[in-house]
Amino acid sequence: MHDFHDFLEECDRAPRLNELSEFFSTTAAGRAGMPIRPPQLDRRLFPMDLTFRRFSALHPLRQGPFDQHYLSSIPYRFEEECRMGCAILKYARARKAKLNLYTLGTAEGTMARVIAELGNGKIETLSCSPNIENLRNFYAWGVPPHAMFFHGPFHHLTPEKIQHDEKLKAFANGFDIIFEDTTFQMYSPNRFDQIRFVSQHLKSKGLFIFVEKFKHEDDEEYRRRERQKDHGFKARFFSSAEIRAKEETVLTRMNRSEVTLAEIVETMRRFFKHAFVTWNSGNFYTLVSSNSEENLNLFLSKLCPAAIPAEYVYAYLPYRLYGASEERDQNDGSENRGVVRRIP
Repeated sequence: MHDFHDFLEECDRAPRLNELSEFFSTTAAGRAGMPIRPPQLDRRLFPMDLTFRRFSALHPLRQGPFDQHYLSSIPYRFEEECRMGCAILKYARARKAKLNLYTLGTAEGTMARVIAELGNGKIETLSCSPNIENLRNFYAWGVPPHAMFFHGPFHHLTPEKIQHDEKLKAFANGFDIIFEDTTFQMYSPNRFDQIRFVSQHLKSKGLFIFVEKFKHEDDEEYRRRERQKDHGFKARFFSSAEIRAKEETVLTRMNRSEVTLAEIVETMRRFFKHAFVTWNSGNFYTLVSSNSEENLNLFLSKLCPAAIPAEYVYAYLPYRLYGASEERDQNDGSENRGVVRRIP
């Protein structure tokens, strides 16, 4: 049994639950941070298969205030959420077995709820948030038959809690997919203990997916991508005063808990044998990892091409971070190894 006493105390002292708590509460309640217009999908970027049509039609109907704020804040995050949700549905169909999905800190859990609704009983989902407003928004559309919501921060969802809570016992055998969405960076840069704690819930051949904003060794490159995000995308949804206010009240605190891509890769190697980058938008990346190369490759085969204009993308996608096939990849002349591509 791992000793997480110090880690749990660290989480309790984290910005997410203290100095940033008012921001998350007011935004989740819709009292602040609402975009001028709701986020809209650029459907020109997607293959219009049936799964995507159904997912992209239902997602806007289930969004709460925080999701509208979040999806308007990161370039083409909405498109990526639909792309990822569709891949999870297709992965479940290919596995031909019921899957458990856990999404950490995804506000009102819209993506997980939509996946559960469209999964026809093949996927059971669990979402969590410490904000009561997100809990209320999750149940605003009724009680979904295959989606649950845990009211509390991710570090309060211990294995013991799942074992002894009648409502959570369905997840006692673990999760096939864990999806961490910009959660860890709101607590601390301690990725080792964060991953170690959450991985207790992951099945041995499960997938751990990370969506994170990463620091750069080159601070100016980081700031340049931030300016691109703010002026090229967020300005469509928020006033310049609102963008500045969020930077002052939220982003400066969050930046202290960010890590570099290289740093998280070194940590991930201690837990997972294989990892890929599957999406990039400025300083934001999606990483998919697993100890099962077979399951990871199956999941990657269900991802359609990233739905984002090239000017926001700084890597050739997807590319392997590390894994059992590293030596083969390095020797086969592949161009798909994450060469950074700068905008002219």
